[in-house]
Amino acid sequence: MLVPFDQLPDQARIWIYPSSRKFDATTADQIHQACSEFLTQWTAHGQALQAGFILPYNHFIVFGLDQQQQAASGCSIDASVRFIQSLEQQFDLILLDKMNVTFKQGEYISYKPLTEFKAMAASRAVSKNTLVFNNIVLNKADFNESWEVPAHQSWHSRFFKS
Repeated sequence: MLVPFDQLPDQARIWIYPSSRKFDATTADQIHQACSEFLTQWTAHGQALQAGFILPYNHFIVFGLDQQQQAASGCSIDASVRFIQSLEQQFDLILLDKMNVTFKQGEYISYKPLTEFKAMAASRAVSKNTLVFNNIVLNKADFNESWEVPAHQSWHSRFFKS
């Protein structure tokens, strides 16, 4: 069952899919429609899942699930991954590669391979104060408080010497 993302509880489980490129307006509209349709039908063991989504910066797909109502099952999580894979193919995007870092350079969002980000840190092209997207947050409260943070406040801190 599709619910507005902002109405999900703070404990809602979160999945973040950073995109290899920004969605243009047409792509964003199509992804929005596809996510709405998918989450409207998303179930676990025949029970509707209360889930919502947002597309921050037109550069991410973020799913939230109220697991207090009904928890996701292995099969339902597999279904969501297959759905994201279908979006990758349909829109020629990379959404599931966890070996990339997404960060801000001014108002521009960059998506770089982890090795390139590490090299940028070593050459001081990015700093411990660079705003990074901590895409491993697990719940909505952490998403709201710790998703977009300076690198030194996230797992990215390991790339910066004190």
